[in-house]
Amino acid sequence: MPVEIKVPTVGESINEVTLTKWIKKDGDYVERDEVIAELESEKATFEINAEKAGILHTAAKEEDNLQIGDVVGTIDDTAEKPAGKEAPAKEKQEAPKAESKKETKSEAPDVKVISPEENKPREKENIKATPVAAAILAEKKIDVSKVTPTGTHGRITKHDVMDALENPGRAVGKELFSREEKTQKMSNLRRTISRRLVEAKNSTAMLTTFNEVDMGPIMELRKKYKEVFKKTHDVNLGFMSFFVKSCCFALQEWPSVNGRIDGDNIILHEFCDVSIAVSSPKGLVVPVIRNAESLSMAEIEKEVVQLAVKARESKLTIEEMTGGTFTITNGGVFGSLMSTPILNIPQSAILGMHNIVERPMAVNGQVAIKPMMYIALSYDHRVIDGRESVSFLVRVKEMLENPEQLLFGKDPVKALLQL
Repeated sequence: MPVEIKVPTVGESINEVTLTKWIKKDGDYVERDEVIAELESEKATFEINAEKAGILHTAAKEEDNLQIGDVVGTIDDTAEKPAGKEAPAKEKQEAPKAESKKETKSEAPDVKVISPEENKPREKENIKATPVAAAILAEKKIDVSKVTPTGTHGRITKHDVMDALENPGRAVGKELFSREEKTQKMSNLRRTISRRLVEAKNSTAMLTTFNEVDMGPIMELRKKYKEVFKKTHDVNLGFMSFFVKSCCFALQEWPSVNGRIDGDNIILHEFCDVSIAVSSPKGLVVPVIRNAESLSMAEIEKEVVQLAVKARESKLTIEEMTGGTFTITNGGVFGSLMSTPILNIPQSAILGMHNIVERPMAVNGQVAIKPMMYIALSYDHRVIDGRESVSFLVRVKEMLENPEQLLFGKDPVKALLQL
């Protein structure tokens, strides 16, 4: 009798998931515990494994919405494993290598693309161009990523380069005066984000207070110790650990900022589970650093890196994204100068980091150029009063501008004098 593959229970209050991808295709032979499909709930992406070895027969299609317990496919565990299954795969891997060597001799020289933005995959590749096109590209210093190749095997021709010069600013691959529209189905995660953002706007008395921080002391500290820190702890010293540590001290001084409403009660947390907003390929996710107040700078940095990698690979679990007491979001990585972050309900406050910009500042009656960052605290006025929100943000500012305070939570001299 075929073994049914059902949608497993993935968490409380989650009744629907989306089949995003079949890792194995219909008719493939699968081994026991081998990953065969990916599902996406409103909170996370997870995998389905084969319960037994056999031939896979799919019942559901990609992008189908499924209920918990629905059958997505079956496995015929009575089928025999095909003989010599792995041999053809090796031959396929070797064949393209031999062909590529032959092609290299006859192809035109490659043009190495170097662009200010280093994170675009196409800019890192060797873009092929005809000799005439390559000469014009070099002479006019044209960004190759802005040129649409129309030649054989994706090669840029002279016509492509001239077309780019005649139509500056046109997006790659877009026709002139195009008015096409594209309809895209919202994923479970995007629908959940949409619902929660509207709920946060409509169900809280949200306000935002701003301040600015001189990032010079932290930047000097990082410059001085980043190499030895990396060598000692095997992780880079970033800005996030300073902000998390500062917020943890300030949250314990102003506990209402670390609280939330539960019916007619206010719950004040005596621990700091700090949520870090991370942009993933499928949308914004907010994994949690547990008991951040008890972690060292290196431990915080390692947690941030680990959670960010999981987010990019869509491997965060529901447990890793629930239960935070306070959130930090960094719009500065995208160039944001100032914003009003929206609450991550049921939390009552969120801190927004922004871009560091050198600006003229008045210091002791003199103008000095300082690397400044605007910081914003959005908070629920039902839980947090103006005095508490402003005092919290000022405390964070003080500790960031005097990072030595992060050791004791206060000025070292005052700690020595017990003031």
